[in-house]
Amino acid sequence: MRVIAGTFRSRTLQAPAGAATRPTSDRLRETLFNVVAPRIAGARFLDLYAGSGAVGIEALSRGAGEVCFVERAAPALKVLRANLERLGIARGVRIVSGSVAGFLRDGGTEPGFDLVFLDPPYDAEREYAAVLHALGGVAAALLSSEALVIAEHRRKDQLGDGYGALGRTRLLQQGDAALSFYAKTK
Repeated sequence: MRVIAGTFRSRTLQAPAGAATRPTSDRLRETLFNVVAPRIAGARFLDLYAGSGAVGIEALSRGAGEVCFVERAAPALKVLRANLERLGIARGVRIVSGSVAGFLRDGGTEPGFDLVFLDPPYDAEREYAAVLHALGGVAAALLSSEALVIAEHRRKDQLGDGYGALGRTRLLQQGDAALSFYAKTK
């Protein structure tokens, strides 16, 4: 696994051992960032279920102003911190050690995320709907007015077209994975 482009281009990243954390593939990350490229400079980026931090680190490498990583698994947090340290990234990052549900419930003091990426474990299907419903409802204050919310999921698992104030604007499929893009509709 490596950083695709930007300041940290070609630098390698560690991933937690085992199958509990499934890193976003280099190819899918490249596709994601090709789509969000016009929005990334100076953006506030929220990386939910951050795992190794590869997606948030890619955002920083490409010019995001700050990234908030939310992860609760101790092995993934250890690798995330090691990846940031190895790259010398100390500014513009915040690591929240805890559940995504807890962050969405208590994180209302951090409004204005421009880009939100969520990649829960594929087997945690209920997490997708819960998080998207929260971001389209009770946690909508976390989003800037032009925010884009991106969910990585299995291609065969269909996410809804809308969740509260969020409506799907795009669906990209690549291999066994897919990216669903949501924006505020109200």
